Amino acid sequence: MEVPVPTTQKMRSQLPSYLPLPSPCTCPAGSVLLKDQIPEEQYEELAQRRAKEFQQYKARTTSVLSKLLFAAPNSPLQYPIQGFTVQPLTTTHIPGLALYAERRSSYKVSLNVSKGILSTEIPAEGVTVQGDGQTSLIMESSSLLTLNDLLAKVSYTSTVYHIHTGDLASFKFENHEAVFPITIKQPHVPVLYDMGKDISSHVTIITKTFLRYTELKVLLNSIRQFYSNIEVIIADDSFEPEHITGEHIRHYIMPPAQGWFAGRNLAVSQVTTKYFLWVDDDFVFTENTKIEKMVEVMEAVPELDVVGGSVQGNQFYFSILYEQGEEMEGGCLYRKSKGKFHSLPGYPECYLASGVVNFFLARTDAVQRVGFDPKLQRVAHSEFFMDGLGSLMVATCGQVSIGHQPKTGKNPDAARYAKFRASSRSDNTFKLLLHFFKNHLKCIRYG
Repeated sequence: MEVPVPTTQKMRSQLPSYLPLPSPCTCPAGSVLLKDQIPEEQYEELAQRRAKEFQQYKARTTSVLSKLLFAAPNSPLQYPIQGFTVQPLTTTHIPGLALYAERRSSYKVSLNVSKGILSTEIPAEGVTVQGDGQTSLIMESSSLLTLNDLLAKVSYTSTVYHIHTGDLASFKFENHEAVFPITIKQPHVPVLYDMGKDISSHVTIITKTFLRYTELKVLLNSIRQFYSNIEVIIADDSFEPEHITGEHIRHYIMPPAQGWFAGRNLAVSQVTTKYFLWVDDDFVFTENTKIEKMVEVMEAVPELDVVGGSVQGNQFYFSILYEQGEEMEGGCLYRKSKGKFHSLPGYPECYLASGVVNFFLARTDAVQRVGFDPKLQRVAHSEFFMDGLGSLMVATCGQVSIGHQPKTGKNPDAARYAKFRASSRSDNTFKLLLHFFKNHLKCIRYG
């Protein structure tokens, strides 16, 4: 009688051998266990759907190039250990192949691949070649010089079209074997931004408004005090939208109450400059709101994607600590307030972090790739940086600041707005359930 194999064991047996087995992650004290937020009668079905989706995610994001390779301590084989990249379905010469061995009556080497074919030139007299144009190529000669000349002319052609994958080549001589990676990648077409000399050609200011036209008009007036020509994009999901007019203002009306992230997505989708500056609709520009300083940092450190400032002296930033965890349980995530890594080279007043305050300059194309989840309507900010972890390089620079408008009570929609602004218990539960499935988390802690 066959003994049933537990689900986790089945999944582990199907993992590629080059991937390390997932291990449990540790939930810090104070973490929310996300499975506890799910009704018991729904958990099993939801967990199965999540497991299936996670396997598809891994298939898209893991590669044979993840295999851990070790260089032999003493090998007569020479080969490219890193950086050999080919275009899909394209013949490419393999650089650096050679054999260094003591004198023998005959020298025999073999090369094997799985996602392509190997070929070399017509061999000279005294050399035998087997498998030319196949996945396994064997070459033998009594002359080491002639063999190395032939090895220098070996080419690889991928037979699998994929925009980013890889192959592993096995190179053997007697009892010596070396394995080296071949990256198969479709090159990107560059997307460049033609930046003029004026700040308005560098940056677009974007904001999202909802039932706060009084505050929005104060913000717009303050922007024009310091930046008369800069483009401002407004995403508006108010119930009875007012028409906001003015030079260099684009006002987009949305269906009512779509939420903060839906508005951000709309606004960012319309940006045509290299950078955008995100501001809330109740902020106010001051003499310290120097967008140029933020652009200077981003241009000097092109690896950066987001630079945050401070809001009325509050330089809020955080780090995200994440462990992947086991297949069926998911990962552990800890968002640590005031967590940072180290100062930004060349800018000691700036620090690298995982997320920043809700006033930041961002690289448009980088943020468009991550996006803002429109399912999150009221409880959202850290979630964007969680989704961008591993994709966005983030820094915080407190020397650039923006003001926050005082609450004056002049907004006629203030009471109505407050009902939507405050998050309910169901909003928070929904967010935790989203983290359970979408982010494959076991637990989360805010500290």
